[in-house]
Amino acid sequence: MASSHGSSSVPRPGGRGRDGIYHKERDRSPSCRRPLRLLPDVCPKEPTGEGRGLCDGPSVVAEHDRWTVYSSKVNLPAALNDPRLAKRESDFFTKSWGLDFAETEVMPSFYLPNITREHFGPYLQETAQREKIHERCKTICPNKDDVDAASSITTNHEKSRAELEQVPKIFMKPDFALEDPAIFGAVLPWSHFTSAGGKSSRDVASSKLLQEKLSHYLDVVEVSIARQISLRSEAFFHAMSSQHELQDQLQETQRAVAILRGRTAAMDRIMCQGPLEALRTALTRNNCVKLHNKLKLMAAVHQTQPTVQLLLSTSEFVGALELIATTKEVLQQELQGIHSFRHLGSQLCELEKLIDKMMVEDFSMYARSDLSRSLRDEPQVLEKDRLGSLVFGLLRQRKLDFLDIYSDEMILAAKVIVAQCVAESVFHIEEIDTEVVTKLAEQMRLMTFPQWFELLKNVFDSFLLFLQRIKATLSVMRNVVQEVLDSNQKNRLLEEASSSASAQESPQGASLLQGEAELAYLTHEGLFISDALNEAQQQQAAAPQDQSSGTGSRIQQGRAEAAEATESFVCREQSLMSGENVMPTELEMNRVINNIQELLHTASDISHDRCVKLLTARAKDGSLERLSSAEFVCLSQAVDGFVRDTEELCGRRSVSLRGTLQSQANRFVHRFHEERKTKLSLLLDNERWKQAEVPAEFQDLVNSIADGRITLPDRKTPGPNDRKPTDFLLVNGQKYAVVGTVLLLIRIFLEYCQCVNDIPSITTDMLTRLSDLLKHFNSRSCQLVLGAGALQVVGLKTITTKNLALASRCLQLVVLYIPIIRTHFQTKLQPKQFSVLRHFDHITKDYNDHISEISAKLVAIMDSLFEKVLSKYEVKAPMPSACFRNVCKQMAKMHEAINELLPEDQTQMLFLRINASFKMHLKKQLSRLGVVNDGGPQHGLVVVDVAFYTENVQALKSLERLDLNMAEIWEQKR
Repeated sequence: MASSHGSSSVPRPGGRGRDGIYHKERDRSPSCRRPLRLLPDVCPKEPTGEGRGLCDGPSVVAEHDRWTVYSSKVNLPAALNDPRLAKRESDFFTKSWGLDFAETEVMPSFYLPNITREHFGPYLQETAQREKIHERCKTICPNKDDVDAASSITTNHEKSRAELEQVPKIFMKPDFALEDPAIFGAVLPWSHFTSAGGKSSRDVASSKLLQEKLSHYLDVVEVSIARQISLRSEAFFHAMSSQHELQDQLQETQRAVAILRGRTAAMDRIMCQGPLEALRTALTRNNCVKLHNKLKLMAAVHQTQPTVQLLLSTSEFVGALELIATTKEVLQQELQGIHSFRHLGSQLCELEKLIDKMMVEDFSMYARSDLSRSLRDEPQVLEKDRLGSLVFGLLRQRKLDFLDIYSDEMILAAKVIVAQCVAESVFHIEEIDTEVVTKLAEQMRLMTFPQWFELLKNVFDSFLLFLQRIKATLSVMRNVVQEVLDSNQKNRLLEEASSSASAQESPQGASLLQGEAELAYLTHEGLFISDALNEAQQQQAAAPQDQSSGTGSRIQQGRAEAAEATESFVCREQSLMSGENVMPTELEMNRVINNIQELLHTASDISHDRCVKLLTARAKDGSLERLSSAEFVCLSQAVDGFVRDTEELCGRRSVSLRGTLQSQANRFVHRFHEERKTKLSLLLDNERWKQAEVPAEFQDLVNSIADGRITLPDRKTPGPNDRKPTDFLLVNGQKYAVVGTVLLLIRIFLEYCQCVNDIPSITTDMLTRLSDLLKHFNSRSCQLVLGAGALQVVGLKTITTKNLALASRCLQLVVLYIPIIRTHFQTKLQPKQFSVLRHFDHITKDYNDHISEISAKLVAIMDSLFEKVLSKYEVKAPMPSACFRNVCKQMAKMHEAINELLPEDQTQMLFLRINASFKMHLKKQLSRLGVVNDGGPQHGLVVVDVAFYTENVQALKSLERLDLNMAEIWEQKR
């Protein structure tokens, strides 16, 4: 359809434009600074070829363009039917402006309510009944016009279908194409129209007939098309009438929009421009203030590097680190993105690494200078403030391995202390040429023991001063770490309290933030509301005093505080505690405190190790093993005193020096024991088993033991008033006849006890060695006396009863002192070591067995004598017989030999056993001779001899009350 069917624009009386056309009033107010976004014009103005003049009509699209229906290039159905749409849309704006217009999400108005289905509820309830009745009526009584139209449409459709069937099917095929030779030949069969010669009348008639047939087909199709168009003409004209109504509605809408725009412009000019201008001016002023503060902050940050260099030149590491941390925080939070500072962050990081290296080097130099200075210099802690500042700076940078540096310096200082002490000692000894003997160990071995012992005590004193200085220094470090730990805990509590307070104030802050966001939305000049909200949040987060200004002043204040060299490091530490994430955690701080305590223990171990090297260097040639008892005791006491002092000072029981001393003590004990065992063996081999005189010093020694002093008294120089030796040794009121070896044995085991008193650590070794010595004395004396070894070793002619009795008495003296020695050793042992005391029980048993064997040997001697003499006994006169005279003589000799050696009770017990042996042999002899208790002559003679025997035995000293009971010798009368 041509565009002439479109409706023309009708002028409206309400228009205020030229030629009766409405023109929207343009707002010339300067407040409208931004150009309006124009919608695309789908119907641009273009003149047509009609004779009528151009007519200006109202435009709903652009305010400055005039448009008429004749300006359209396409027909109205094409304009109303958008081929890009999936389905037909009735909205004109969607067709004109595309899918984006309909699909764009529009923000809901704050002033319009949200209409839901519930608002239409009352109306639907009122019309529901009427709608049901209407639908029922439409179903029962259909419209007559609809029935007639349906019947006519059906009739026409059947007629049109019958006519269309006359048209060949080839024209209806979808692949119909005349360029195809086959289809063209089927439609126009030229072979029937041409002949060999030329055209005939028949061919002309056939072509006319074909032309008429095709024209008929065309007429049928056109008639069918016209019928279809006529059937839809009503819908087309209905659409055209709707278009006229739409134009009228658009013109009314245009007038209303123009009125609304005018009123809005007036409101904007009268009510909004002034307040908004004031808000913009205030916002501009705030921006200028922020810019000024930002520039001052940039100026302060710009001075960071020179200030840091100045602080480093005065070793103010903590102040420099504080300034760097504050500057980095400002760069990240307030100066982020500034092009001129793009390299400052990396420069500060490199500077911080340089400060780390400088602090580590400075701490190394401090430790070296502190530990290498004279040990007797005061004060004990060198530059306490400097040490605290260094430790705090290292903690702040998490350089927690600074204790390893101090440990390495301690090792070097300990070596230097030993070298200095040796050099000072050697310098005063003229016998040692330091140019020839250069090694310290060789120089020490050339010293005498007093010289070396003096050197050792000097080393001990130096190491005690060394440990005291280290303890004082580590105490300062521990105090710094503890202060930092306490400060961290306080800050954590403050943060928890502030977080709870901020949680309570959050609702009020949220409402304030909402109000700020609305104000920012009104005054924001950008295109996105998110920018306005971000600005409102930044203003809400800002403190009452501008943050940039506060930060700049904080940098300047921090730089000023750091520049003050007299300020304490504790104050700086408290000012830095705001950055909690910089400092080590509480767990790391506790670990550092434990490492400081372990470092003190390490210092004690290092001192002990250097002293161990001093001992091993001296003992390399065995000189410590050759020390006398007194010298080794002095060495042991000095080492024990040093160990106790270091343990009390450091709280650590070091075992290296004790272990070395123990090993040397074991060697000393071995040599000590071997010397005394060899000496005892030589004494026993030279002992003639005769009673020796007891010097006064041995009697005094025994008396001191009786008084409970198990010690070896000092030797006294002989003088003119010395007491003379005695024949017996008085012990607890009893006399002991002893040989010289036993007296020396008493002194020897007192030497063992004295070593145990002086060196308690060797108690178990001394006990086993003393047990071995006592066993050796017992076994060797048994070999020499009972085994008659003295005949070959010493050259004795025979082992007499006096020798036996003297050996028994010596053994009894040793047995007397074994419990005393046992008690003494028990006081030096731990309860878990009491099991070694069983050696004394075994020794006591061996000694008692030996004493019993000697007694048995004495009885055996008399027994053999009785057997030999009584075998020749004859009962005949004269009386007393020679046999009994000989027996009494031998008994008197026996008594004379043992009476002065053995105590009275032992003598009586021995003679009771001898008498029992005599009765046994006499009874055997009388039984052999046939003498019975019948009162005959032989009985009388035997009674005389027995009475003689009894009288002589009881006449001996200490045997007067001895009950011999000689009646048992008689056989009963048959």
